[in-house]
Amino acid sequence: MKKAPLRFVTTYILFVIVFMLQKPLFMLFYHKLFDNIGFTDYLSVMWHGLPLDLASAGYLTAIPGLLLIASLWMIPQVIRPAFKGYFAITSFLIAIIFSADIILYSFWGFRLDNTPLFYFFSSPGSALASDTWLFTATAIIVTGILTWLLYKLFIYAVLDKKISYTPPRKRGKTSLLLLFLTALLFIPIRGGFTVSTTNLSKVYYSNNMYLNHAAINPFFSLLESFTRERNFGEQYRFMTPEKADEVFEQIKDHSFKTDSLSTNTIAHVITTQRPNIIFVVLESFISKVIEPLGGIPDVAVNLDKLAEKGVLFTNFYANSFRTDRGLVSIFSGYPAQPTTSIIKYPKKTQSLPSIPLSLKEKAGYTVDYYYGGDDSFTNMRAYLQSMGIRNIISDVDFPISERLSKWGAHDHVVFNRLKEDLKEKQEQPFMKIIQTSSSHEPFEVPYSRLEDPFLNSVAYADSCLGDFVNFLKQTEFWDNSLIVLVPDHAKRYPDDIPDISFERFQIPLVFAGGAVKDSLRIETYGSQIDIAATLLSQLNIPHDDFAFSKNVLNEASPHFGFFTFPNVFGMTTPDNKVIYDCESNKIIETQEGSPNENVEKGKALLQKLFDDLDAR
Repeated sequence: MKKAPLRFVTTYILFVIVFMLQKPLFMLFYHKLFDNIGFTDYLSVMWHGLPLDLASAGYLTAIPGLLLIASLWMIPQVIRPAFKGYFAITSFLIAIIFSADIILYSFWGFRLDNTPLFYFFSSPGSALASDTWLFTATAIIVTGILTWLLYKLFIYAVLDKKISYTPPRKRGKTSLLLLFLTALLFIPIRGGFTVSTTNLSKVYYSNNMYLNHAAINPFFSLLESFTRERNFGEQYRFMTPEKADEVFEQIKDHSFKTDSLSTNTIAHVITTQRPNIIFVVLESFISKVIEPLGGIPDVAVNLDKLAEKGVLFTNFYANSFRTDRGLVSIFSGYPAQPTTSIIKYPKKTQSLPSIPLSLKEKAGYTVDYYYGGDDSFTNMRAYLQSMGIRNIISDVDFPISERLSKWGAHDHVVFNRLKEDLKEKQEQPFMKIIQTSSSHEPFEVPYSRLEDPFLNSVAYADSCLGDFVNFLKQTEFWDNSLIVLVPDHAKRYPDDIPDISFERFQIPLVFAGGAVKDSLRIETYGSQIDIAATLLSQLNIPHDDFAFSKNVLNEASPHFGFFTFPNVFGMTTPDNKVIYDCESNKIIETQEGSPNENVEKGKALLQKLFDDLDAR
């Protein structure tokens, strides 16, 4: 009874070991990229890459698990060829993926996905044009040798040497045990029982992007790309490329050519060009809970006060409905996509501009990120690393006793960590980003002031914010601090409002802190993608690399709000608000004036967005 389960475990462990050994081999092959690392870095790469190795091994062990069950009931002459065939195929796949990955990395700069395959099958001659016959021959030989070695390893370790067949005892119970073990593979495949599922971002752990790349399992990377990658350049083709360019030029911000701080068309809302910046990304906050925006009173009382004394943007919209899309909109000025999220593709996000990167490279800021949850959720860590963030504090940086929320550590714990860090000596200017999470479902918070669970969770997060602001006022940093408060997205509240509606996407944006000159209400229309150009312009830092971002505080800039929902976009201006369904090619809702102009502009923006997404 013990042999079959033992072979199952052996198969799984062998796959894991094979995938783990690929990492040091990759690093040795590209040793020039890893000149300044030590032996412990090799171990770190293998350790941090383990989640993807465990998941990949899980996928490949499922069929042997079923074959082992069949082997209890069938004669060896029937089942052995099936085992041999399977191990021959998997050995070849692992070998060719490893070979292709290690060869193509020097050309592509990212681990293997289906992009090279797309080019190869579209035009194999062009795809191979840059390779010499020696290069190709070497790859074939290496693939062949690896296939043979892996095949022999699995056959030797897993298959019984005896050909004779005697029906095993208790094969019914053994079959049930094997079925249970095979079902357990779901755990490493999914990545455990947490909210976050296994993805490439799981292995991103270092500021050195080469170490992150080395930790990636190329088999998993390729498999994931087949499930997610699409030909973005063929989506949302509303008009000719020439027409899209023409319309996009009308809504693109060209004010960066003239919007230095000496230009009087800009509202100067801060007292210095180099304030310390504290970004607070508020989970699921909406305009409806902000009293100065006509929302429910006595909910976000601290944010209400900051809005009254600071700069409040009154016609502001979230670009999407999810955190992963919202973060990219906020920090990279990149519009959310209706059918995908660019953050799922690390090779694309690493080419995006970002506020932290601009501040770091052009103004010498240090940037730290604070989040109580899993920072690899939806590839978030990979995106944060690409922004050049110095330190990323996430759930694993808090003791288990403080991770009492479903999402990790509650907001007060995270704010307390930021407060403790600010008590230490700081390099200035600095940017601190804190992302809250407690006002997310299931709204279970250590706080009880309001009956409605969502509103109570908002009030709790707001109380944490208020405590932090009171702390900051007592420090040396307050007078030179700019606090930027913006939600990652809005929540549909109350539940009876439609998901596709203007009020669903309305959110607050507030500039507060000692560095703010005067209290202001900005009625100009905008959305999360406009924070980058607006903030950088205040700091007299160029924002021309943020192609979709607009300076809300410059009269010369085009002004509109933009948001997306699956296959839907919304465009809002003082003259008209329109929501357009791209699937049915119909207007869902429109308010004020004629929607035709905004529909055309929204279509052009979406088409140019997917052109850009496809090109990255």
